[in-house]
Amino acid sequence: MRRRERRRKGKKEERKGKKEERKGKKEERKGKKEKKEERKGKKKKEKEEEKEEKEEKEKEKRKGKKEEKEERKRKKEKKKEKKEGEEEEKEERKGKKKEEKEEEKEDKEEKEKEKRKGKKEERKGKKEKEKEEGGGRRRERGEEREEEGGERGK
Repeated sequence: MRRRERRRKGKKEERKGKKEERKGKKEERKGKKEKKEERKGKKKKEKEEEKEEKEEKEKEKRKGKKEEKEERKRKKEKKKEKKEGEEEEKEERKGKKKEEKEEEKEDKEEKEKEKRKGKKEERKGKKEKEKEEGGGRRRERGEEREEEGGERGK
């Protein structure tokens, strides 16, 4: 009887062992599956992170290009303003030169006018002086004419 019980006990334990073995294998498979899923999830996560990084880089690149474009635009605008300023300065100098020339011309004309006026007054003064002294050139000329006329008539 004891032998039978022992056998039964042994078989029972054997079955128990097999059951546990199957359970262990099942858990092992479950663990492998979980690890696989975990690796899959990690890969997916890494891929997403890479994608995000790539997008971020692209965004930065576009931003950089945009900033470069704006910088070029600012430089161009600055250059244009500088050029316009130089042109205005040039025009201003040109205008000043023209103005100076005109002023010089006016001054010259005024001096000439004064000179002519002075000469005219001088001549007028001489004529008056001659009139006071008695006749002047015209009288002398007239006398010469008479003399010449008299000689001609003879």
